[in-house]
Amino acid sequence: MTAPRCRAPSTQVHWLGTLIAIFLAFPAFAEIRLPQDGGGELVLEAPAERVITLAPHLAELAWDAGAGDTLVGTVAWSDYPEPVTALPEIGDAFRFDLEQILALRPDLVIAWASGNPAPALIGLEDLGLPVWRTEIRQPAEIATLIEAIGDATGRDGKAEDRAGAVRERLAKLRESNAGRRPVSYFYQVAERPLYTVSGDHLVSHGLALCGGQNIFADLGELAPQVAAEAVIAADPEVMFAGRFEGSGEPLAHWREWPRLRAVKRDALFTLPAEKINRATPRMLDAVEEACKLLDDFRADSPQDSWG
Repeated sequence: MTAPRCRAPSTQVHWLGTLIAIFLAFPAFAEIRLPQDGGGELVLEAPAERVITLAPHLAELAWDAGAGDTLVGTVAWSDYPEPVTALPEIGDAFRFDLEQILALRPDLVIAWASGNPAPALIGLEDLGLPVWRTEIRQPAEIATLIEAIGDATGRDGKAEDRAGAVRERLAKLRESNAGRRPVSYFYQVAERPLYTVSGDHLVSHGLALCGGQNIFADLGELAPQVAAEAVIAADPEVMFAGRFEGSGEPLAHWREWPRLRAVKRDALFTLPAEKINRATPRMLDAVEEACKLLDDFRADSPQDSWG
């Protein structure tokens, strides 16, 4: 005798279909692994929806990645693009208001590894907040970080497009400046006390795209303090400094040393500080200006006379 076949009750079939529909309606997110500067990873179980940035350039990069709508707070001097100015400020790059940060309920804090104090970042982690330490040393890493922010926030499509545009600009800069005569330069970060950048600094790598040779490339610190006598001894061909619109001439004091080659040739150049000092795509605007200044200098200063 044939045993009767078991059939699932209609209600069971109905619930099975409902569960399948629910599963298909919600996308399954794989873990998002974000490389930490200095080693290790920060793992997110889902794209971040409430982000705090701890440096002005990081807020700008979030917008570049198409993730501006995820920002819920940032730090002082975060002023680009314009919508960033309306965000709550949770302090500056060095001191944070922990109570305000917790009130904003971030699910990701993007930090500046070399700019934010390490103890302050550890304090945020002790509160249970996911802190992502980022750093940009090479112009190409601007594109890399834009893509990573896109991954972290689920905005990878726009981020990839923006990163691709950055890489195209970099390729054109390298191609158009290939074979240019190297020009020695001094980059002034601040006058009193006198600070510059080493060869590992992003600004130094940016000016290298134009054939610029940093006279203090071998110094160990990213932004070391130097003596005026050391600059005079190195006798750079040109000098650069960042300058904010409406501010004074930051390199004017070097005219007290008329024997310097840069002073003789009136090669005291300023670049827009709000661009050259930030690790964002706008930095390439300033680099392009520097390349044009160096090209004009080369045209007026043959190597056999000034090299």
